[in-house]
Amino acid sequence: MKLKIQIIKSFCIKLLACTFLVLLCTSWKHPFYVSMTDIKYNAQQTRLEVSVRIFTNDFEKALRNQYKTNIDLLNPSNKAAVDKYVANYIQKHVQLMVNDKPVILKYIGYEKEEESTWSYFEFANLSSPRNITVQNSLLYEVTHEQINMLHLQINATEKTDKLAYPDTKKTFSF
Repeated sequence: MKLKIQIIKSFCIKLLACTFLVLLCTSWKHPFYVSMTDIKYNAQQTRLEVSVRIFTNDFEKALRNQYKTNIDLLNPSNKAAVDKYVANYIQKHVQLMVNDKPVILKYIGYEKEEESTWSYFEFANLSSPRNITVQNSLLYEVTHEQINMLHLQINATEKTDKLAYPDTKKTFSF
């Protein structure tokens, strides 16, 4: 009987130790640093629509570092100033060339979705793109582990690729 009790106690201690180890390991997960830049050509409106998704906490950190001010994307004390910071940061770090000509993206706005912030841009009066070069260095100054995913949809063709630090440029042909 004593042997059974010792075996049960030993089993319970090992089970608790394993559970603790699993909980400890999962609480130390390393975060991942990924953004998504989605570029779509709207043939009916003859415009390029660009959406950029960045984890909000990383984006706020980048904005604070660049503009040396406290940034709260969820509850901005000065929405116009935050809009300007968001637009300027992304326009500095995401640049496009369409058909071998640089384009200036017009800022539309931003919104929060779960732990991410979506920023929206467009470029109007554009005939169907034959090639697009994307230069994207989002958050590279925050972490060298940053990966910037690129997804393009031009007419019926979709292409996806990624840029990982230190790579900043990718050309797509359609």
